[in-house]
Amino acid sequence: METGWKRLKEVIQRMNRWVAGVGAWSLVFMMLLTAADVLGRDLLDCPVPGTVELSQYLLAVFILLGLAYTQQVKGHVNVSILISRLPVSGQLFLKLISSVLGLVLFGLLAWQGWVVGLAERTVSDLLRVPQFPFRILVAVAGFLVGLELLIDAGDALDKLVRRSS
Repeated sequence: METGWKRLKEVIQRMNRWVAGVGAWSLVFMMLLTAADVLGRDLLDCPVPGTVELSQYLLAVFILLGLAYTQQVKGHVNVSILISRLPVSGQLFLKLISSVLGLVLFGLLAWQGWVVGLAERTVSDLLRVPQFPFRILVAVAGFLVGLELLIDAGDALDKLVRRSS
């Protein structure tokens, strides 16, 4: 059981690192697009059409695909001024509770992102980019963060059980 849990954790974490890498490349593309737009506008008096629209979509991709990795490396804001004063078992219990609550919330986000994404039929104003892939991406991000929260909850539960035995 122990090796199965470790293997599952490794697979999920490797997948989330890969997904975050894809998100990082969207930021590189956004940077290149913005540079081309500025140079085209200032030097050639010919800006790249739809740069603002595309930048908004690429920023959404960057943020959504990086959420799970940020959870994996514990990069989200964490207030521990009170929790750090609790005994270790209390800290682990609160970590377990917060991970389960987060899992429920991100599960709802994934579910509703999927429902809304499948129903979405609108397109953007200038470039006529369909909106549904970005709505579906919300569901994917919620699911991936949920997997990381599941790992956090499992780790906290494992440590709590080991401390009590």
